[in-house]
Amino acid sequence: MSDHSPCLNCGACCATFRVSFYWGETDSAPGGDVPTQLTEQITPYRACMQGTNQPQPRCVGLMGTVGEGVRCSIYEKRPSPCRDFPFHGENGLDSPDCQRARAAHGLPPLPSNPTRPRLIPIVAA
Repeated sequence: MSDHSPCLNCGACCATFRVSFYWGETDSAPGGDVPTQLTEQITPYRACMQGTNQPQPRCVGLMGTVGEGVRCSIYEKRPSPCRDFPFHGENGLDSPDCQRARAAHGLPPLPSNPTRPRLIPIVAA
């Protein structure tokens, strides 16, 4: 995550969505990284981060206050849904899920396409 990432003071996604993934991502499986003690088994093949399978989810790995300053306590060992979740504006793309999570926590929306480069039309002579 870059220093300009809005994720460093947001964390809304970690306190809005269930973070479920294949159980083989846990450290109880060969090659897995996600700490098993921080997960909950959903099915024989699916696990989720503790705290995210609740009516008011909040990942056990989230430290800090949503909207003020947060960090992931297992950032280097986070599961694939966390690695794959784009923040709004990442690579110049919109993320409706990011915006929805922010709204759920009363945070203002991030600007639309804040990093998308402007295209300048080429005029033929």
